[in-house]
Amino acid sequence: MDGQGRLGDFLQARRAGLRPDDVGLTTYGDRRRVPGLRREELALLAGVSAPYYTRLEQGQSHNASPEVLDAIAGALRLDDAERAHLHALAGASKRRRPVKRPPVERVTPAVLTLLDALGEVPAIVLGRRTDVLAWNAMGHAVFAGHLDPAAPDDPALRPNMARLVFLDAHVRELYTEWPVKARAVVGNLRVTVGLHPDDPLLAGLIGELSMGSPEFAAMWADHRVRVCDVVDYRMHHPLVGEMLLTQQTLQSPQGQGPHIVVATAESESARSALSLLARAIAPAPAPVRTRTADRP
Repeated sequence: MDGQGRLGDFLQARRAGLRPDDVGLTTYGDRRRVPGLRREELALLAGVSAPYYTRLEQGQSHNASPEVLDAIAGALRLDDAERAHLHALAGASKRRRPVKRPPVERVTPAVLTLLDALGEVPAIVLGRRTDVLAWNAMGHAVFAGHLDPAAPDDPALRPNMARLVFLDAHVRELYTEWPVKARAVVGNLRVTVGLHPDDPLLAGLIGELSMGSPEFAAMWADHRVRVCDVVDYRMHHPLVGEMLLTQQTLQSPQGQGPHIVVATAESESARSALSLLARAIAPAPAPVRTRTADRP
C-alpha cells in the first residue's frame, strides 16, 4: 500500500472512532449507517470543504498543506504522536522514490561497550524494525533466555522483538498483561511505518504478523499510534518468578538509528529477582588446581 492509501486508512479509522457527541455535534436522533463521524461533519469541524476532505481520504489529493493537516488533526482530537504520524503519512504520499532493499543495520563498538558497562542492568539494542541487534547477558536472560545468546551476531538469524511478542509462546508468557505489551509494539510499529513507508522489509514483517496473529491483525487495523518510551511491565520469568520492571527506550539523537531498551526495577522484590537471575546465569568459576607434593 502506498503512502496515500495509508493516509486514507488512518483518517478513516480515526474518524470512525469519534462520535458526534464527542465533538459537540447534535444529531437530532438521525439514524447513522456508519460508526463515527461522517466525512461532511469532520470537514465542517476542520474548516475545509467536504469534497476536498473526501478526495484526501480517498487518495485523490496529494497536496494537503501543514495548516490543513493541523486543522484535520484538531478535528480528529489527535494527540502529539498521532499528529506527527498524520504529517509523516501525508509527506510520504508526495514522495515517489524507487523501492530499494535497506542496508543491514549494525551496532557500533561504542554501543557494545555501553552494553557491557551496564553490567547487571538488562539491555537490548533494537533496529527500526525491532530486530535485536545486540544484547548483554542480562538482556538476553530477561527478554529471551530460551534463544541462542549469539543469535543477534548473525543478521540472517537475528530475533525480532515484534515477532517474538506475537508469535513466540515463551515471550508471550513473560508478560502477565500481554495485551499492554502487544499494543505498545503495534503503536511503535505504526510510527515507524509513517517514517519509513518505502521499507520493504518492514512491510514484509507487517504482512507476516498480520497473517500469523489474529490479535496483531486486529490491533493493526485499529490504526492506533503510540510512542512508548517508558512503560512498566509485570513479568513472570521462568527462573525467578514475578517482577515489575520499567522498560525505557533510549533513542539516538536523530531518532533514526538503533535504540537501546533497558529494564530497571524500583521495588526491592524486583531488584532481588534480577540479582538472583544474574547469579543464575553467571559462568561457573574455574576449578582451583592445587599443586601436589612430588613423590619420592
